Amino acid sequence: MSIRHGLLALLDQGPRYGYQLRTEFEARTGATWPLNVGQVYTTLGRLERDGLVAPAGEDEEGHLFYAATDEGRAELRRWFDTPVPRTNPPRDELAIKLAMAVTVPGVDVPAVVQGQRRHSMKALQDYTRLKGQALAADAGRETDLAWLLVLEQLIFQTEAEIRWLDHCETRLVRRQEQMQEAQEQAAAPPVPAPGRRRSRL
Repeated sequence: MSIRHGLLALLDQGPRYGYQLRTEFEARTGATWPLNVGQVYTTLGRLERDGLVAPAGEDEEGHLFYAATDEGRAELRRWFDTPVPRTNPPRDELAIKLAMAVTVPGVDVPAVVQGQRRHSMKALQDYTRLKGQALAADAGRETDLAWLLVLEQLIFQTEAEIRWLDHCETRLVRRQEQMQEAQEQAAAPPVPAPGRRRSRL
């Protein structure tokens, strides 16, 4: 997740201070990826170091405002124009967990899959309920649309996860059947080769 570019997108719309950035970021994403203020200011410091934002004054309460520079706006446009690369996919904890589970003796892998499926189904129901609430409350604001898009991405991602878990379960059953068949063949007594008949001349 690019917090850096998310903050740049907010600053492209006008100067803001750290707490405002945090609040607006969470409002647009439905707090799906919560930020703390320290994380926001650390990111602002890096953006300033890279020449993408600059201080833009203070208010009466001492809040330091930041604004996007021309270089920052150009970087933001490049981000919007460039597809998100899939060459280095982010680490997926569930995929790592199952990859480890099938290689560690004593792990009940089907139970791991079933437990995750129950959790994912519950999450899917929660996301679907939130989507219904968001649609009912939609007042045509851009933040409402942004939250709906995030929710729908979470719904599609969770549906795909459940399909993948179904696939994992099928593959586990097939592997178990293959191993059982191999064991039965190894335990079966050898079948004698048929003898050759001598042809009479």
